[in-house]
Amino acid sequence: MIREIVQYGNPVLRQRCREVTEVNHELTDLIVDMLETMTDANGIGLAAPQVGVDLRLAVIDVSHDPDCVSFLKVNGEDADMLSIMPLIFINPELAFGQAKEFGMEGCLSIRGIRAEVRRPEAVKATLPQLDGSVLVIETDGLLARALQHEIDHLNGVLFVDRLPAVAKVSMRNRLKRLLDDYQNS
Repeated sequence: MIREIVQYGNPVLRQRCREVTEVNHELTDLIVDMLETMTDANGIGLAAPQVGVDLRLAVIDVSHDPDCVSFLKVNGEDADMLSIMPLIFINPELAFGQAKEFGMEGCLSIRGIRAEVRRPEAVKATLPQLDGSVLVIETDGLLARALQHEIDHLNGVLFVDRLPAVAKVSMRNRLKRLLDDYQNS
């Protein structure tokens, strides 16, 4: 089922989400809905708060561009990205590399706004799976950026919060219009 994607201004986007403590039928239904919603919206990632659910759960699928990373290790072994897509995870932990790079980002919850965001270019993500196993993913490129973006959502952080001060000032009016639209809907 396609769910409504909550928009900028909705308080659920600004709160740290609750840990997933139980994998049940309701959670698996939510995941199916999130994958359908993400695909329908032409997104590459979607976090539970973006569909109004306060849980540390996200989905990512960058399989449309299997060459979007220069390296990928899963549990210490070189891996093929397509073997882990779509990536579904709960209660993630993230460690960052030192080098940073700018990359263009947008968000399904902040329609019509894209901006260059500086983030670590490589990450090590510890991603608990629904079956109780854990994937430890080391990567860069679009997958690293998507992991950071979606995990930020689980912590109540939006990509516009990561913009340099000058970019935030230039975007202030556009964000205010989005907030006004949300409050008037």
